[in-house]
Amino acid sequence: MAHRTTPPFRADHVGSLLRPRALVDAYKQHAAGAIDAAQFSAIQDQAIREAIVLQEDAGLEAITDGEFRRASYWARFVEKVDGLEVREALFTFRDDHGHDQAFTAPHVAGKVARSRMIAGDEFSFVKANTSKTPKVTLPSPPSMHFWRLNQGIESDVYDDPQEFFADLAAVYREEIAALAAEGATYVQLDDVPFAMLCDPVVKQQVSDAGLDPDRLVEDYVTLFNDCLKDKPEGVTAAVHLCRGNYKGHFLSEGGYETIADTFFNQLDVDAFFLEYDSPRAGDFQPLRFVPAGKSVVLGLVSSKNPEMETEDDLCRRIDDAAQHIALDQLCLSPQCGFASTVAGNPVTMDDERSKLTLVVSIADRVWGLT
Repeated sequence: MAHRTTPPFRADHVGSLLRPRALVDAYKQHAAGAIDAAQFSAIQDQAIREAIVLQEDAGLEAITDGEFRRASYWARFVEKVDGLEVREALFTFRDDHGHDQAFTAPHVAGKVARSRMIAGDEFSFVKANTSKTPKVTLPSPPSMHFWRLNQGIESDVYDDPQEFFADLAAVYREEIAALAAEGATYVQLDDVPFAMLCDPVVKQQVSDAGLDPDRLVEDYVTLFNDCLKDKPEGVTAAVHLCRGNYKGHFLSEGGYETIADTFFNQLDVDAFFLEYDSPRAGDFQPLRFVPAGKSVVLGLVSSKNPEMETEDDLCRRIDDAAQHIALDQLCLSPQCGFASTVAGNPVTMDDERSKLTLVVSIADRVWGLT
């Protein structure tokens, strides 16, 4: 089976990488005023160059900046888009031991508009430092709403959430067009809300807040498609579904079955990155809804813990998935990034390198990369 020369690649990854110690320290120093913006930027630049080498050495074709210029995967979007602020989320992270962890989320405090590039500098730096395919990651549109639901929209700014969604979609259309004009061909939108809406406990919380969770899935699909309706030719759009990725904690559990038909068949993207590293993700049966011509990147390798998956087990799971979708539609990646925030997951740099190399090795074994 021939390897792919366009994204998504047989061996791919979600995007964020562990920040090296020098960069973690630089974030603290910059916040404390111990280093200025120019010094901070220089440290980021060097860390990104090293991250690019790490990805290339692992054999990856899709190259990111590790999200090293972001405090969290959505933070820079909120900083750069007019009208957005940060408040407390209505939901909490949890772990397998029952520990809860509060977090912050986007809040709509003013009319939302794009007055400057959001990820342009991130893309251009990667493009200038690799001969591979730069991948741009952006937080998904529903991420700007779900964690605070309608409480996250000031009533004197928007009378109706749909008005906010329309302005938000314009921000994404403008940004994607600008990125494409700079040469971007691979854009990934990172989403947690859709996966949360697979969880019965979360759905009940949404109902208790006065919203219909099934209607919200439909509204989010419409919002997504509005964001992508003018996607320039030659740009691959992917969506990454995640159940939360904060210091090894998660936000939800539950398989994709309840949203699969709507999500896979109505969402106008080219590829789906799906978390499948734990029983929380359910089985592979929902993949039967994925239409021909669209790709699924199986997130089988965990970025949350240091335990190494075995090659035989990964190959077996790919075979299991191929019982419900054509093998040629499948690719492989870690289930999420290694550091959705500066703090990162409880894994080491060596763990990260080994897991990325494992993804490439398995992809070569299954699909043939050479």
